[in-house]
Amino acid sequence: MPSQLDTARLRERLISLTRDFVLIPGSAERPDELQRSIHWVRNHLESLEGITVDLYESNGLPSLVARPANDHPIDVLFCAHIDVVHHSDASTYKSELRDNRIYGPGTGDMKGIVAILLELFRRFHLQSPGIPLGLAITTDEESGGDNGTRALFEDFGVKCNVAMVPDGGGIDDIVVEEKGILQLKLESTGRACHAARPWLGHNALEQLQTTIASIQSQFPPLNADLFHWHPTCSVTRIDTPNRSVNRIPSHATATLDVRFPAPQDCQSVLADLTSHIGPNITSETLIAAEPTILSPDPAFFDACEAVLGHRPREHREHGGSDARFISRQNIPVIMSRPLCHNLHSSEEWIDIDSMISFYEIYRHYLNDRLLNND
Repeated sequence: MPSQLDTARLRERLISLTRDFVLIPGSAERPDELQRSIHWVRNHLESLEGITVDLYESNGLPSLVARPANDHPIDVLFCAHIDVVHHSDASTYKSELRDNRIYGPGTGDMKGIVAILLELFRRFHLQSPGIPLGLAITTDEESGGDNGTRALFEDFGVKCNVAMVPDGGGIDDIVVEEKGILQLKLESTGRACHAARPWLGHNALEQLQTTIASIQSQFPPLNADLFHWHPTCSVTRIDTPNRSVNRIPSHATATLDVRFPAPQDCQSVLADLTSHIGPNITSETLIAAEPTILSPDPAFFDACEAVLGHRPREHREHGGSDARFISRQNIPVIMSRPLCHNLHSSEEWIDIDSMISFYEIYRHYLNDRLLNND
C-alpha cells in the first residue's frame, strides 16, 4: 500500500493537473481549444521514453493514442474524452477547492479523471517500460463520438483486449448496461396568417404539438418504475421563426431525445416513432446509438473490493457513452468512475478522496493483470 507521503504527493498532483486542465474551455463551439487540450495531454506524455504518441483527425476533430513503442499489441487501453459541454462565458472555466472537492466545469466529466489516467499511464510506463498499456483521448464525446472513439476503432484500426472507459457509474457502481439513444429533429410546415383569423392559415406549431403528444403517449409514465429502466422520450427544443405574437407560424421545429434499453433497437424504436408523425411533418435522425451490454472483467470487481473493502454493485446507466463503439467490436469494457456530481454545470465537482481511491483501484487491477504482483 502507498505511504501517507506518497498519497499526499499524488493528491496534490491530481489537484494541480485537474485545475490546470479546467482552464482550457475545449468544446465543440471552440475547436481551437480542443486542439489546445490535445496538445496539453501530449505535452504530459512526450517526456516518457519507450512510448509512441500518435495524433489522428476525423472531420477536423483531433484524437490521440499513446502506446508502447515496441509495437506489441495493447492489452489494456484507457479511453477518455476531454471535450466539455459549452458555456458561452469563457470566464466560467475556472476551479476552486471546497469541501474536499474540485469544483469547475468538466472536473467530473472528465478532466479530473484524465488527470488520474495520465498519472497511472506515466507510473506504469516508468516502472515497466514496454508494458502493454495504452491511452486514447478524444474530443467529441459530448457531440456523439463518431469522429473520436468510433473513428479510432473503426477507421484507424485501434485495438485492445480490454478497454477502461471511466465515463459512467460510480466508485461503487460498475456499469453493465447502457440505454440506447435516438435523437430526432421534427420539422413542421403550415400556412401563416393573422392570429385574429386562424381559419385562414394552418398552424405549424400546433400540428407539431399534436405529433409530439401522440409520440409521448406511447411511453410509460416516469413513475411507472422506480428505477425508470424503460424507454423515455424528452422534448428538448421547440422553435419557430415566428417573431410576432399575433401571427400564426408557417414553420416549426422540435427535437426529441429518446432513451431505451435492450432488447429494443434503433430500427424498431424509430419505426414506432415515425408511425405517429402527422402530415406536413418530416423527421431527421440526429443520433442513433444502440443499447450497450458491457462485459466488465470479474477481476476488476476484485480490485474494487480490495481497495474499498466491499463488493461494488452492477449498475445500469440511463445515459450513453463512447463505450458503445468499443463494445460492438466485441471488446470487454470496464466502466466506473470517482464520485462526481452536477455534471455539465458550472458547479460540477469531483471528490478528491474518491479520486485517490479510484487511482488505487486501477493500480491494483493493472498490477494484477499486467505485472502479476501486489
